[in-house]
This record gives sequence, C-alpha cells and structure tokens, in this order.
Amino acid sequence: MPGLLLLGKFGQLGWELQRSLAPLGDILALDYPEINLVQYDRLDEVLHEMHPEVIINATAYTAVDQAEKEAETAMAINAHAPRKMAEWALANEAALIHYSTDYVFDGKKGNPYLETDKPNPLGMYGESKLAGEMAIEDVDCAHLIFRTSWVYSIRRDSFVTKVLGWARKQPELRIVDDQVSNPTWCRMLAEATALLLAKAGKNSHGWINERRGLYHLAGDGYTSRFEWVRMILKFDPHRDQQVVRDLQPAKTSDYPTLAQRPLFSALNCDKFSDTFSLRLPDWQEALELAMATG
Repeated sequence: MPGLLLLGKFGQLGWELQRSLAPLGDILALDYPEINLVQYDRLDEVLHEMHPEVIINATAYTAVDQAEKEAETAMAINAHAPRKMAEWALANEAALIHYSTDYVFDGKKGNPYLETDKPNPLGMYGESKLAGEMAIEDVDCAHLIFRTSWVYSIRRDSFVTKVLGWARKQPELRIVDDQVSNPTWCRMLAEATALLLAKAGKNSHGWINERRGLYHLAGDGYTSRFEWVRMILKFDPHRDQQVVRDLQPAKTSDYPTLAQRPLFSALNCDKFSDTFSLRLPDWQEALELAMATG
C-alpha cells in the first residue's frame, strides 16, 4: 500500500509534487477521471483500498469566474471532498495536507495577512476554499493547511505562460497594477511539502498532528501583477521572440469580471517559517530560476 496518496497529479502543483515526493517512497498519484471528487463514494473506495499514511490534496476547483455559475460543483470539490478526506484520516490515523488560497480574504487590510486575520471572501471560489479549510479544522484530524497565492508553473498553463504567449503576439500589454500578492512557483511549494514529510520521517501522523493547523506558505515578498509581468519579460530566456514593446499599467476596474478579486492579498508566512525553519525563496529569485530551468 502506498504511504502517500496524491490527488490532483495533472495540475500545476500536482505535477511538481509527483517529482518532489518521489524520493520519499511509494506514491499513488490520481486525478480525474481516475477519481472524481464529486463522487464521494468513489473517494471513500480509493481511501479504503489504498489506506495511505498521508493524503496530499492538490485538487481544487480554481475557475474563479466560472465558480459563480457552478457554485455547487465548486463547493463539492473545494469543501465537501476535503471534509471526507479529513474524516477518513481521523478514523484511520492518517494525515492530510491540503492547499488553500489568498482569495479567502477581501484584500482590504492593506498589509500582509496573518493566519489570525478574519477571512472575508469576495466570491464563490474563495468562499468554497474557506469552507474546505473550516471543514478540515472542524474534523481536526492530523492536518496541515497551506494557504498560498498566485501559484504559477512553466510546464503547465499559468499566468506566467500566458504572459509569455501575449509577449510574442502583442506589441502592447496592459496589466493591472492594483492587484498585489506573493507570486509562488509551484516547484518551491512542492519542494517545501516534500521537505516537511522528510522531516516527519516514519511517524508522519504523529509529527503532523503535533504541528497541525493553518499556515501561510507563499513566495517571499510581494508585488503587483504589473511588476510581476515586467520581471517575467525581463527573465524570459527567449527575449528575442518578444514583439511587445510597450507595457502599460491598468486598473482592475478596467476589466470587469464575474467574480471580484481581492486587491491586496499578500500573505505573511512567518508562522510557517517559525514552526518549520523553512521559508520559500524571494519571489524574484524563484521566478528567475523558474524561467531558466522550467
């Protein structure tokens, strides 16, 4: 039986987790259609059949605008399924690692958010992710919930790959400069997860249970989307392919969307650093490395 069960292997984070977790032992990695988190009976079957020591849930309904139209599906994947995982973990002395989002906040604080700050999501995506956090905390199994932000990949579709695509087709880019948070390379997030499980050793349940709770885990430092794009263009290893010549700032209000976005949702990650003696690299250093290595 696998010691680790990874759910969401095809996503940005899940793809990197498969790579980072491989040295730790037997891993079973699943994703849709092998497992459909809306079908709770199938989730129970997989858990009982595989009986993992640690469940790593990298699945999520992340379509922020579409979640306003598909609230039931968003809640099923982001809240109800994590509750089922937590209940199974509690009953079987297993541990659960789950990832959440800065979108649980409304962005009005003006300073990086602490874990103790009161959430106030602006849309169904953030609401469903907050419901998932609360469900896991309510069950209170051995768990680690990692709130992260602006997760990107070079190997999967992400904001960074979209920017690189735009830069090769459009002479001018208009990017919002009033949205601020922590860009987070998914590889660094996966590596941090693997390091923690390596520290836990064979007693993963007990080690995680002693440290169970909610933590902010994102790239060190924060920036605006405009500045992030400027650095993406700067670190692009194939700048000769860019046709963009003009980068212009814009406001979020210039681009109405179905779901409202938090403007300042940067996360303070000191609690994670103090607890685990780890911190993700500075967001600019991580971006430069990501662009150079993929």
